[in-house]
Amino acid sequence: MNIRDFEYLVALAEHKHFRKAAEACFVSQPTLSGQIRKLEDELGTALLERSSRRVLFTEAGLQLVEQAKKILSEVKTFTDMASLQGKEMSGPLHIGFIPTVGPYLLPKIMFHLKEQFPDLELFLHEAQTSQLVRQLEAGQLDCLILAAVAETEPFIELDLYDEPLLVAVPCDHEWASRDKLEMNALKGQTVLSLGDGHCLRDQALGFCFAAGAKDDERFKATSLETLRNMVAAGNGITLMPELSVPKQKIKDGVCYLPAEHPKPSRKIVLAYRPGSPLKKRFQTLADAIKAYL
Repeated sequence: MNIRDFEYLVALAEHKHFRKAAEACFVSQPTLSGQIRKLEDELGTALLERSSRRVLFTEAGLQLVEQAKKILSEVKTFTDMASLQGKEMSGPLHIGFIPTVGPYLLPKIMFHLKEQFPDLELFLHEAQTSQLVRQLEAGQLDCLILAAVAETEPFIELDLYDEPLLVAVPCDHEWASRDKLEMNALKGQTVLSLGDGHCLRDQALGFCFAAGAKDDERFKATSLETLRNMVAAGNGITLMPELSVPKQKIKDGVCYLPAEHPKPSRKIVLAYRPGSPLKKRFQTLADAIKAYL
């Protein structure tokens, strides 16, 4: 039994699929499957229901998965403490980003971070909020950069910036000639939105619903770029976070309008586990990102 076995077990519990779990652990499916079987033999108890076509854990398996997560978290804390014996801003750092932040924030900060912290080895991971939270809890990630939501409340949150949401309309829309837009103008309108799992969906729709708009149930986008293209094609209007918006008011068939009364926005934070020994590193990183923006 070793630490790697615990990582296989937790990955299988998270992905509920042998191939996906093996890919997440960078091993072959037979290797992962064989190690799980070996772990069962060593423990003398079944962790999985072998008769099922799906990955189903036994009660004992579920309990051991939770214990494995705790062990991996403690191991992560141990290695983090060891890394602090060197320079404060050196060594590996695994950061999770949500899809509505990473593609737009990273190009603005990566050059500066590498220049200011050349000894810091950054590993970047993109996923939706719920998956990132699980990975942070399990010690697979060191910190997250994402929008503050209820799921991030158990962590320490360092404010990075408040990001306004702009109204995006087709360039030939009647609102395109305006310089800004009152949110109550959305009353009775149908808005396009991201699909379930994206925290921006709930945040944007919250402002739209308050203004009297409704969600277009016929379409759910998988990315902001899909939303942008749908608007450009004249298929509706939506809200877009400021970092994803070009400097020009009108570009590629889309017009972007600042909104007010109220001004829709979201808070972007750097979140980390309360017990992490890397809190000074996270604070330094957060301060640097705020300075660049």
